[in-house]
Amino acid sequence: MMAVNNLLTKQYAVCVYVHGTRKFETVVADYHEPVKQYAADNYTLEQIDNALVKGYVTETEYQQTIAYTQPVEEPTE
Repeated sequence: MMAVNNLLTKQYAVCVYVHGTRKFETVVADYHEPVKQYAADNYTLEQIDNALVKGYVTETEYQQTIAYTQPVEEPTE
């Protein structure tokens, strides 16, 4: 796996979620999860929903992004 460049992650996220000028299939595979994580951490649910409505992301990509917004459940003993 290559080192992920944070600036490139942000740029990919803007292009995919905000402008719709890129799709995940045109984003380097190593960046798919960091871009989804960035979007979940930095964009409102309305912005992420809008990306789905406009067809910028697929339903699967949307669900994977939303999953990053959910708190991680700690296992109970």
